[in-house]
Formats: sequence, structure tokens, C-alpha cells
Amino acid sequence: MRERRLIYVPFWATYVFLYTPIIVLVVMSFNAGKSPYVFEGLSLKWYGELATDDTIRNGLINTLIVAVGATVLSTVLGTLLAVGMARHTRSRLLDALGLLPAVLPDLVVAIGLLVFYAAVKMTLGLHSVILAHTVFGMAFVAAVVRTRLTHADTSLEEASRDLGASPLATFARITLPTLAPGIAAGALLAFTLSLDEFVIAFFTAAPTEPTLPIVIYSMVRFGVTPEINALATILLAVSFTVIIVAQRMTRLTESVS
Repeated sequence: MRERRLIYVPFWATYVFLYTPIIVLVVMSFNAGKSPYVFEGLSLKWYGELATDDTIRNGLINTLIVAVGATVLSTVLGTLLAVGMARHTRSRLLDALGLLPAVLPDLVVAIGLLVFYAAVKMTLGLHSVILAHTVFGMAFVAAVVRTRLTHADTSLEEASRDLGASPLATFARITLPTLAPGIAAGALLAFTLSLDEFVIAFFTAAPTEPTLPIVIYSMVRFGVTPEINALATILLAVSFTVIIVAQRMTRLTESVS
């Protein structure tokens, strides 16, 4: 029995190592004092300071524009990619290429996109960041949607085609509703990945239109403040919420299948 309990020691030690800094950050975001290292009492004033900071507000607006735009494009393209790989293509090479952006290092993707933008003489801005986030976002959407397709019953689609429905009508009325939970889960995953992404945005954004992670990086270079802790806490809360919702929708997809 004792040996059995010892097995859980590395498990809990890993969780403590991972989440202790996050807990400290959240607690220090409610610090009444200006010091990021000495807790002087509870206060919400740093959350109020965020609302009056124009730089943070503009960065948040840019981040939301990028995240929403990239999520829409990633969801559409990722769903079509998943359907194509699962129903119309039987090639492991194409499968690997379709999902490659999800596993490539962010630095490699960022440099490759920057070189591509320079080659086609595309100006940098929010549009370039949206396209960049779409590249890896659609791979994650495709992976989630394809999991749903793998477990989906194809008899309804076959019956629809046998009754004379066109491929487009079958996709719109049968396939798409079946994939809806997986598509929603993939969209939420793409949104939260775009919301927090820094490396690719740093390489592909214009200096005059920074996203929120870039704004945070520029602030951290001059020292961590409770205001940054408050902003990071809000981002953590949003990210955790979206991820939990996506996981529950993924479980719903698996249980329905």
C-alpha cells in the first residue's frame, strides 16, 4: 500500500511545479502595493488601471480582431481539410502535411511566413497576423474534426446520396450537423491558441499594430508590475475557460459517436 502511494509523489510534484508560479501570479495581481514581490494586502485597483491604459486597450482590440478572424478562417479551412483527408484522400503523406503546422516549432513557422510575406511583397499588419494564425489554427481544427469524422456513421450520408441528394446538400444537411460539436471544439481551441500566441505574431505584426502578448512583452522588459499580473490573470481565466469548454465539447462528440 505504501509503495502504491509513492507512485503518486512524482505526479503531484509535477503539478505543484507547474501551477505554483501561476497561483503566485494570480495572488500578486490582487496586491495593494506596487511591489510585485511583497504582498501588502488585497486590492482590485490594478484591474481598474487596465481599463485606463490606452496601450493595453489597443493591444486587446488588435488581439480580439486577430483571434476572431483567424478562428473563422481556421474553422472553415480546417473543417474542409478534415473532410478531404478523411473522405476523399487516402495518403499518409498528405495527412502529415496537413497537420504539420500544428507540430512545427513556432519560430520555424514565423520565419517561414516572414520570408513568404517579403517574397510576395505583402505589408505587415493585422491581416498578416490573421493569415499566420490561420496556418496553424486550421491544422488543430482539422485534427479535432477528423477525430469526429473517424467515429461518425456514414450510413446517413450514403442514404442521402442514394435518395438523389447532391454532394453539397448531403454535406450541408447531414455531414455538417454531425460534425457540429467537433467544429465548435476546434474553433474554441483555435481561438484560445490565437489569443495567447506571441512568437508568430511578433514576427508578422506591424510595429504600429501590436497584439496583446507583444504589448505584455514590451512591458515586462522594464520589470514585472501588479498591472501585468492582473492582465495575465485575465488572460489565464479566459484561456482556461475556453479550453475547458472545448474539452467538454470534445467529450460530447466522443460520447455521441
